[in-house]
Amino acid sequence: MLQRFLDPKILASISGLDLVAKTVVDGFVAGLHRSPDFGFSQEFAEYRAYTPGDDLRHVDWNVFARTERCYLKRYRGETNTQLTLMLDASASMGYTSHGITKLDYARFLAASLCHLAGQQRDAAGLIVFDDEIRQYVRPSTRQGQLSRLLHAINEAEARARTDFAKPFLHFQQFLRRRGIVGVISDLFERPETVIKTVEPLRFRGNELILFHVLDPEEISPRLGEPAILVDMETGRRLEVSPEYARTEYKRRIEDHLRELRERALAAGVDYFLLPTDRPLDAALREYLTIRQGRM
Repeated sequence: MLQRFLDPKILASISGLDLVAKTVVDGFVAGLHRSPDFGFSQEFAEYRAYTPGDDLRHVDWNVFARTERCYLKRYRGETNTQLTLMLDASASMGYTSHGITKLDYARFLAASLCHLAGQQRDAAGLIVFDDEIRQYVRPSTRQGQLSRLLHAINEAEARARTDFAKPFLHFQQFLRRRGIVGVISDLFERPETVIKTVEPLRFRGNELILFHVLDPEEISPRLGEPAILVDMETGRRLEVSPEYARTEYKRRIEDHLRELRERALAAGVDYFLLPTDRPLDAALREYLTIRQGRM
């Protein structure tokens, strides 16, 4: 029953990113069943059953609401994890074939990751970029941080062209401690350029995740007749036939995705392809599964 609320089209009808984030994360946590250990913090130890005399401040009331059982979170000291999200708001992110743009999906994902980080007591920050830095929220755990992040995410608008070099240079200038960097983008750039641009962050001890957001029609276009495609960032036009979409384009996009994945793997970077018709809880669960398998 909950799954229908996690469909991106349904999420788009929810008023407020805070409610969207809570809906996605609650659905994600509900799907974990007996494995409630999730999130970014490497300091989280385990859950254990409540016993009389335990401090009620450590009870996970979300788990209690779902299971009617009392569990406490146990930590190995304070978390030292810092999450910084880099959200691509270039013009190409405004594309959609089914009612939800890539930027909307990216907003939902970013908001959910920030909400999840907050639940784990991790510092979260944000950079919104296209060919300029549009928003920068410094990572923090202070009160009101989630509201600041959600406001910046909500203000992101699809415009201009993508410039990967500028936001990453900006990020490196302000980086004061190691952490996790999540890039949310359609990655319309040569795979070699993408990895070459982001790879220096790995040299500084950061974990790097590429969330590759694409519309289903960009992955597997369905053309019934010739069409003119317009580049949303450059305005260039290209006449495309159904035969081209089935053969040459299909080969090129598959090569692009394979090269991105292989270059990311070789550079020690996590890579996730996220079609915009995929439920967000499934995306979070895939991230968790691969991350846990690596740790």
